[in-house]
Amino acid sequence: MIPKTLGLIHTSATLIPVFQQLCKQYLPKTSLFNIVDDSLVKNIAARGGELTPSISKRVADYVASAEDSGADYILVTCSSIGAAVEAAANITSVPVLRVDQPMADLAVREGERVGVIATLQTTLQPTADLVQRRAALAGKEILLNTRLCEGAFEALMSGDAAKHDELVTQALYQLTEEVDVILLAQASMARVVDTLKNEGKNVPILASPPHAIRYIANVV
Repeated sequence: MIPKTLGLIHTSATLIPVFQQLCKQYLPKTSLFNIVDDSLVKNIAARGGELTPSISKRVADYVASAEDSGADYILVTCSSIGAAVEAAANITSVPVLRVDQPMADLAVREGERVGVIATLQTTLQPTADLVQRRAALAGKEILLNTRLCEGAFEALMSGDAAKHDELVTQALYQLTEEVDVILLAQASMARVVDTLKNEGKNVPILASPPHAIRYIANVV
């Protein structure tokens, strides 16, 4: 059953309009509300990429708050806190989805050589771990190729979007020669995908937001 109320938990307010537009397209009759805490990823980065028990507890508290606020389905839109999301789902009475799971399942079906690309190490490893676990669950052996676009995130945060796009495009272009499918660990990288398509690259490049919302609309 398509949820009547969808609670979205973000670590960046920039993703709110992205998901609002997707929900308008695929879940037009579903009510939405957002919970945002951009300190979560900052705290993880400050601890060398470690998802500490205290951070995991905060994620669980936000999930519980979303349930208390009336959500009958909860989507957490940050891959860096994916392990905490899965833990919270086990103690929540409504369905809880980490945003990259539908994308990971699709990638496993698409090919044996899977590429994962990110601009933050704190996002790269959790996404790669998820892909490996979803492949094992599907009984499929894959060859995983991960790529960190060093400097791209810092460029974007400093306002140099062109530099960010250039670094991500270079990494994507290289990966298309080595894998069957590519996952974008962060939604902010999706903006450069059309550049590669225009250059004739046919390797599927997957971004998590549309696949997550379509999953909720079509599978739930």
